[in-house]
Amino acid sequence: MNDVITIGDAMITMDPATTGPLRFVDTYKRKVGGAELNVVIGCARLGLKTGWISRLGNDEFGRYIYNFTRGEGIDVSEVHLMEGYPTSLNFKEILEDGSGKTFYYRQQSPTLTLKPESLDELYFKKAKLLHITGVFPAVHEQNRAIIDHAVRLAKKYDLKISMDPNIRLKLWNREEARKTLLRWLPDVDYLLTGVDEAEILFGTDHIPEIIKHAKQYDISHLFLKLGESGSAVWTQEGFMEEPAQIVPKVVDTVGAGDGFDAGVLYGLLNDFELPKILKFANIIGSMVVTVKGDNEGLPYLEDVLRKLEGEKLIER
Repeated sequence: MNDVITIGDAMITMDPATTGPLRFVDTYKRKVGGAELNVVIGCARLGLKTGWISRLGNDEFGRYIYNFTRGEGIDVSEVHLMEGYPTSLNFKEILEDGSGKTFYYRQQSPTLTLKPESLDELYFKKAKLLHITGVFPAVHEQNRAIIDHAVRLAKKYDLKISMDPNIRLKLWNREEARKTLLRWLPDVDYLLTGVDEAEILFGTDHIPEIIKHAKQYDISHLFLKLGESGSAVWTQEGFMEEPAQIVPKVVDTVGAGDGFDAGVLYGLLNDFELPKILKFANIIGSMVVTVKGDNEGLPYLEDVLRKLEGEKLIER
């Protein structure tokens, strides 16, 4: 049985060898990226059993992603290589402060061959939690019907559903994102969001107002990513915050939110107390931003526990 399953497009990510505007970069490193894939990579490294539903191009890049994912211990039985569709790409621009931009080339994504009927009902029956994001439904409009069906199957078999809005305004506009994501909120148990994304969904960046909206949708756990201020969680039992971990130097912010999500899901599935979940997830986010790449900084469980318990690593 898989602890966490997800659906999403994956990409070959071209990471620049130097910082600065992309037009001045002429050397890149090939890596693997994708919001949903990053989350299950993070979960797998923590020791959870994970599964990924996707389609890749039957090309060298598709084979590379497939083998990379399988090597992380993720179940790829629902991932297939498709003829006639190139594996998606993106190019990253990273500035000196670790911030950056992403340039997508995924219009002919192999996931166009995915249909609602492609989903194996038994795959959902044998899982505990479905994780969805706002990226996959933004790539192509037809993907929204796939998420509709996935949510129905999850509810049928009593899976918990977590959602990270992960709104990419390069892929769709604010109103389209809001309208689409709100239709799934009544079925979401765990909402993991930044305040900026919550503002798109609910029309406010005021945390007490965001909580009111979460109550209206009957969300059991609202996790808020507060960036340099840390994170917070609201449940019917109350509201609590956890300060951010101190990071000596931020080199790449991409993937930090996905790492936070993985930490939260691990904590929920292992019945951590809420303060411990926040601290655990914050530690993972802080570790991710110190490493270049979308998922290279996602840590293994023992590394997170060492930081959580305050142990010092003896390197030599």
